[in-house]
Order: sequence, then C-alpha cells, then structure tokens
Amino acid sequence: MIDLLRVRARLGRQTVAYPEGPARFPERFRGRPALDPSRCPDGCRACAEACPAGAVLAPGTPGMKLDLGRCTFCPGCEEACPAGALRFTRDYRLAARSREALKVSGDEPLLAEALGAELRRLLGRSLRLRQVSAGGCNGCEAELNAAGNIQFDLSRFGIQFVASPRHADGVVVTGPVSDHMREALRRTWEATPAPRLLVAVGACAISGGIFEGGSVAGGAAAALPDVPVDLFIPGCPPHPITLLDGLLRLLGRVSGDRLQLAATGLVGPARPE
Repeated sequence: MIDLLRVRARLGRQTVAYPEGPARFPERFRGRPALDPSRCPDGCRACAEACPAGAVLAPGTPGMKLDLGRCTFCPGCEEACPAGALRFTRDYRLAARSREALKVSGDEPLLAEALGAELRRLLGRSLRLRQVSAGGCNGCEAELNAAGNIQFDLSRFGIQFVASPRHADGVVVTGPVSDHMREALRRTWEATPAPRLLVAVGACAISGGIFEGGSVAGGAAAALPDVPVDLFIPGCPPHPITLLDGLLRLLGRVSGDRLQLAATGLVGPARPE
C-alpha cells in the first residue's frame, strides 16, 4: 500500500486543465476542419471521391461544405485535395445544437449554445445520463468510458452515467440504431422522466455514418423522429475533450471563445507539414 501511494505521489496531477487551460492531444489528433472553397479548382471532386462517408457536399463549388455529422475524420479528403482547400485543425470544439450547424464551411469554430434558462435551472449544475449503445462498433462507447477516467474526470463537473433511465436527466445514443435496438432505445427514452435530453454522440448516432441499409435506422433522430436531439457531438469517435466541451456548453458552464486559439495551439494542421 505504501508503494502504491509513493507511485501516485510521483505521478502527480494527471487530470487535464480543460476548461481553465489547454488540453493535451496526441500528435495525430484531427479536429474541426477548415475549408477555403476559393482555392478549390472548378469541378474538382477529388476530396468527395476520397471520402468514405459522403461527407463532402458540393465539391468544386463556392458552396462546398463538410458534413461533420457524417465525417469519419479520416485524412482522405485532406490528402486528396490538390489545392489544400480542406484541412483539419486541432480545434476540439465540434458539438452543435442543430443538425444543419454541422454542415460547415470556412474556418469558424463550433460553439454549441446552452439550454434555455428554465431547463438549466431545473437541471442545476449536474447531469445524470443513461447511455444506449445502439449497434455501434464500441469506439464511441470506449471514449465515453475514457471521459470518466483520471485524465478527463467527467464527474468533477457533476456529470455521471447511471444504470437506470429512471434516474437519468437524459439519454446518450451511440451507434446507427440497428433494427434490434430501435425498440430498446424507444423504451429507454420513454422511461426517462421529463424534462429530458437526447444527445447523439458520433457520426453513426447523428446520421448513420458509414452504415447504410434497411437494418439500421440511420441515427438517433431517424429512430426517434418525434424527439428533438438536444446536442450533436460529431466524431468517429469524438475525443473525450470534445464530449466534455459539448456537454458543458449545453449546461451553460462554458460559453463563447474562452480559450485563445493562438496560445493553445488549436489552429494549424493536424500533422507536421
């Protein structure tokens, strides 16, 4: 026991500084994309043809966009673009309140808006969530688990995952929602007391991602068409800091552009030139 305490003391503080300071990311981390359609040759479809998820919209035109709700954040489009019109930055802020907001162009950060004042008053500063793995690959599920470890420590913000939807403030959905999970997701949602939140985490839960066909619904919104999604957190899978940022912005505990981009290295290519 003494040896364990000595090791722990030697390791020191392991929890990331976010949101009061910069978070740590691996060198290969890819965050929010930056698009400059003016550099794209007319009619060029190289980026769209390289995308496995069909996330590049209107390629080769001034209206080119990237649908983060479908994007798997692979480097295919960036590597295929001959003019450098599309690149991934290291900005982890990706969550949005609406599906349309995930179709991005230009180089602006995504800053999810907070819930209304009344709902924030009812929820307080804490949040209890029931997670439903609806046919995913377990990538997003693994990142949700990682969000609770010593490095990211989701619970320090009063956000916890619970075993029963009857004890939850909302439901977090991962996966494209397979046929076998549609009814389970519906029952979980109905068992969650109102007022309640619905959060879609990962490309599959937002749009179906790379999964298509009759055996999947195509995401949380498609599986529960009568239920509005309160927060979309894109990624394949999203980084735990992206999850934290989205949930804290939803609760109004992080707002605006709190961190200076130049100071924290959020802007720039995802890998050395």
